[in-house]
Amino acid sequence: MSSLFANHRWSVTRQWFCSFLCVLLSLSAGCGYQFRVEGPGPTIGGTTSEASSTPPPRVVIRTLRNATFEPNLETRFTNYLRHEFASGSGAQVVPEGEAADLVVSGDILSVVVPTLSFSQTTTLESRTEVVVAVKVEESRTKRLVWSHLAKEASEFFVTPDLQFNRVLQNRALEQAGRYIAEDLASRFLMQLESGRLTKPVTNAPAESGQKP
Repeated sequence: MSSLFANHRWSVTRQWFCSFLCVLLSLSAGCGYQFRVEGPGPTIGGTTSEASSTPPPRVVIRTLRNATFEPNLETRFTNYLRHEFASGSGAQVVPEGEAADLVVSGDILSVVVPTLSFSQTTTLESRTEVVVAVKVEESRTKRLVWSHLAKEASEFFVTPDLQFNRVLQNRALEQAGRYIAEDLASRFLMQLESGRLTKPVTNAPAESGQKP
């Protein structure tokens, strides 16, 4: 009886081993079963494989013109724009003077600091409201391809310390500038992905003796 049981267990073990061996052979293409993944992988943003193979446009971002009474605002806001465009616009930001397909320029039109809340004797909370207008032109033809008016705001509390209030207001201005840069970069990316912007001009000659 024990011999019969041992033979049965050996038979089951041999069947299991043969099945396992067949699986190994099938994975190594011995049994004719193969799993292949062909073609391009998934893309982000719904772009096709042809669009993903297109090089990003080269973009120059000129220093914004400051039409407000806030000093040095143009330098900070331009740096925010260049950072956000480099990381989230789908374009390659290049320094001024290099060959580019598109040129971004604009103006800081206004900075307003309205009061949000107050008591009978003092202001408790204020807000910085910033308006920036930008336009995108073809570097070679100077043709306008896109423009946008961006408005953002950031709140801050007012304290009895006037110097500290100025620090808080500057921080709110910087926050509003970052919001504007993020908004413009994302809108530029949508324009680019939708095909509304012109295609990049390849091998565009650099402008000598003149900033683009």
